[in-house]
Amino acid sequence: MKYDYDYVVVGAGFHGLAAAKQLHCTQPGCKLVVFDGQSTLGGKWAENRLFPGVKSNNLLGTYEFPDFPMSSEKFNVKPGEHIPGEIINAYLRTYTQEFGIIDFIKLETRVLTAKHRDTAEGGWDLTIQPLHEEHTTKISTHRLVIATGLLSEPFMPKFEGQEKFDRKIFHSQDFPQNLDTLKAKTVTVFGAGKSGWDAVYKYATAGVKVNWVIRSSGHGPIWMAPPYVTPFKKWIEKLANIRFLTWFSPCIWGDADGYQGIRSFYHRTWVGQFLVDRFWNILGQDVITLNKLDSHPDTAKLKPWLDVMFTGCSYSILNYEQDFFELVKSDKVEIHIGEIARLSPGKVHLADGTEFESDAFLANTGWTHLTPLKFLPEGIEKELGIPHQVVDNAPSEDLANQHSLIERADHEILGRFPRLRNQPVWNKKFVPFIDQKGINIEAIHRTPLTPYMLHRFLIPPSPRFLKPRDIAFIGLQTNFSNIITAHITGLWISAYFSRKLARDPAKEIDDEAAMERLRYETVLHNRFGRWRYPTEWGNKGPNFIFDAVPYFDLLQQDLGLNPFRKNGRLAEMTSPYGPEDYRNINEEWLALRGKS
Repeated sequence: MKYDYDYVVVGAGFHGLAAAKQLHCTQPGCKLVVFDGQSTLGGKWAENRLFPGVKSNNLLGTYEFPDFPMSSEKFNVKPGEHIPGEIINAYLRTYTQEFGIIDFIKLETRVLTAKHRDTAEGGWDLTIQPLHEEHTTKISTHRLVIATGLLSEPFMPKFEGQEKFDRKIFHSQDFPQNLDTLKAKTVTVFGAGKSGWDAVYKYATAGVKVNWVIRSSGHGPIWMAPPYVTPFKKWIEKLANIRFLTWFSPCIWGDADGYQGIRSFYHRTWVGQFLVDRFWNILGQDVITLNKLDSHPDTAKLKPWLDVMFTGCSYSILNYEQDFFELVKSDKVEIHIGEIARLSPGKVHLADGTEFESDAFLANTGWTHLTPLKFLPEGIEKELGIPHQVVDNAPSEDLANQHSLIERADHEILGRFPRLRNQPVWNKKFVPFIDQKGINIEAIHRTPLTPYMLHRFLIPPSPRFLKPRDIAFIGLQTNFSNIITAHITGLWISAYFSRKLARDPAKEIDDEAAMERLRYETVLHNRFGRWRYPTEWGNKGPNFIFDAVPYFDLLQQDLGLNPFRKNGRLAEMTSPYGPEDYRNINEEWLALRGKS
């Protein structure tokens, strides 16, 4: 069967570029194209999404591809510095040139639909559209990689009275296109995610008065840690990747690291559970102490409402040149813990009667977890394992609605990690954002949706797609080591497509018992987030920090590689894993493949 391409990658951010590079370098000669709707590559680091002063959370050395170091000399960043956004964009452009994938990237081109070919060979018929043109084009590909991630489609509600506000209202994603608001007299920032903190900082340092509204019925402020934490001043991105500290995190795939005994001790004995609670309490209290949150009534409003153990990737890092909390204490920032009731001409009204003038309104309201393209035929989402409507009496291929499998998975999760039975009550007044009065949400966002259900968070565990091996998703995982994740998952996907995984989920597709194990493991791993990170993307997609190293272990074992990459047992337990430890993973796998 003829196809226009062997591989189509949708998305040119870190993960899409990693997937394209791994496919190109491990399968030379394959016909490949990368589509992205933006005018420049980079995903969230594309030029149109940058603004002066935006930087990475990570310090130099932990935000790079393992086989392409971001050297200080070449990219003009010093050790111990956060990386400016324009440097990250330049790094990604250089990466595409270094590995020869720059010519495969087609920007300003959206993929509108992907229709599956239900044949033995599989494949996809895509509808694409150039950004500034009305006409669409049909192309075909044997295999499809979706790399649109979780930060591509902004979630933007409408507020009561918005049409009368008569001032700029925009999502945090569009801040770079609204920098003229830095000359405003007063602005409103709604939401306390990291982009909300960034906007507050940018406005306050520009001399703009900020009214910062944090929903009293929401999740509250995120955890914001200094780059170095604990009394020993450890680099936090590396702290999360020290193997012996990962043992303190309940992790359903944690046994992949081979230390089942000590994990069982920590999570299934009262002494171990006491030590686990102490670890997380110390980590959380250390952040509160270092930030001096209790030293002033205004900074106290930024104390997180959720225990740090359960916070997931709403745990972020302070990467500002000035002291953020000194700005909060100044008259440039006023924090309101409340609800927005309505907007009126040039004013914001809260439910408690507070009102204030506002020359602009920035909504830090997050992102949808829907893919930006439409899959066909209708209903195929159920087998793809991507978010779709919650239903009763679902067909067997709809894993996210299989209540018996979910109950079985919950039983195992809570049996192995009894601590997770004691779920945090972060806010007794919690109301889902979609139900808040004064806010209108489109019908599509009001429909309850299932979480992702992908094997290894990468591929659908359905024979319909396993037989032809014709689709994979990359970039749905979120952690402090996103770029290592992109590199290893990109290699895993290439190995899966080329039938070169040592542990191949599609090899025993005709074995009913093997397929049932695969389906259950998929539900188990994806359902885990609902208990581990209940307020975050964890209950929708994979969201983890201290669980990244065992995830890398799992993927390497699938690839047939030894995941233990340190010199000696002591170093294996105490030395943090970083990009340098996975520097030669491609060469190792290619050498192993040559022997097979």
